[in-house]
Amino acid sequence: MQLLVMRHGKAEDSHPQGDAARRLVETGHEQARRAARVLAHAQQLPDIVLTSPYERALRTAEEFCTTAGLAAPIIQDWLACGMHPQTAMRELSAFSEFRHIAIVGHEPDLSCLISHIIEAPYGSVLMKKGAFAAIECSPPARGGILLYLAPPQLTHHQA
Repeated sequence: MQLLVMRHGKAEDSHPQGDAARRLVETGHEQARRAARVLAHAQQLPDIVLTSPYERALRTAEEFCTTAGLAAPIIQDWLACGMHPQTAMRELSAFSEFRHIAIVGHEPDLSCLISHIIEAPYGSVLMKKGAFAAIECSPPARGGILLYLAPPQLTHHQA
């Protein structure tokens, strides 16, 4: 499968109701729209989008899906902050009928997941807010190929 890994867009620094309630700021909404436009132009849109239940990730996924003309994202509790790579790979294997899957989540979880899949040292991948990466992989097995990692500033003038 081709796994599209997306970090949520830029969000407010804090929220009175806690970390899970932090909302996207306008830049974060634009990052999600831009990712959708860039991936649509490259014919790399996913078949399905899975997202963390946290507000900032959910809104990133919704904005991405709306802009790309995709079905609404599916909330997956295992994508919340604190996700373990082994758990993610096990959960992703349940979606093997899809060829292109996107997940929207948080740091450092996503960088750890990418490192785990491509068997790179932890700390060798960094996902900035609004970044996305694609990996060819076969969950639950490790061993994948990093196809690309696009930081938000790289796509700023592309969409």
